[in-house]
Amino acid sequence: MSTGPAAPGRSTTPAPAPAAAPNGRGAGGARRGFGLLGPRHGRHTLATAEVDALSLPIGDDGVVIGVDAEGRPAVLGVNRPTPYDIVFIGGLWTAQVIALRAAATGARVAVETGRAEAWGQLVRALGVGPSGMAVYDVGRVPPLGASAGSPVLVVRDCGMRPPRGRVVSGPWQSVLTVLPYLSPVAPRLIRQARLVGVQRVSPDEAAQIGRSLGLPSGDVGSLPSLADGVTLWCADRDRQYVMTQATDAETGLLGTARRMD
Repeated sequence: MSTGPAAPGRSTTPAPAPAAAPNGRGAGGARRGFGLLGPRHGRHTLATAEVDALSLPIGDDGVVIGVDAEGRPAVLGVNRPTPYDIVFIGGLWTAQVIALRAAATGARVAVETGRAEAWGQLVRALGVGPSGMAVYDVGRVPPLGASAGSPVLVVRDCGMRPPRGRVVSGPWQSVLTVLPYLSPVAPRLIRQARLVGVQRVSPDEAAQIGRSLGLPSGDVGSLPSLADGVTLWCADRDRQYVMTQATDAETGLLGTARRMD
């Protein structure tokens, strides 16, 4: 519509709007009072022959615990609708990184430990409160009420011979048992676990772990020489070496990667 002077010989009086019909439609049949009509585009559809060309970037869901040998992210799914037990034979540094990252994904982390001061410093530095991460003495973990909307990771850092826990794995509640070294109770825990992580151990320990997990000789031979921050994760017949690399914030809280505590 022009906003300049009217053309010669034409009236500048606007034409009256068409009267609305009793059913709410104008004289032209357009429905009034129900918003503007949207643009007219073709529907987003694919022909059957085109479906195979469609790809979606769907990956694993969980906590990124490091990178594999090819530099790809290694993901640990701790929030599960079924019971999930993990045994980790390694250092406190890696266990605390996993706990930190689990809390960052929205899981509540309950730490049952005889090293309350080591974990307490971490909780105080985070300032997340009991709803994010809480520390309990051995045998004092209360029922945690895990659910799909509030999953829980229980970290049992109870020394070489952890007692049988009152709080066990269940729907939306995984349990990570930390062993600093191989112990007499380790074979039982390994048999019960769905996932086992092993960091640097002695040759004798490597041989025992190899028998328990059915590892090939190459993996058994590599265990005594693993670098700090490297873990061999084993689930059924799957094995993967993972290097855990700290972020700047994690380094500020925990220091650099180390096997010995």
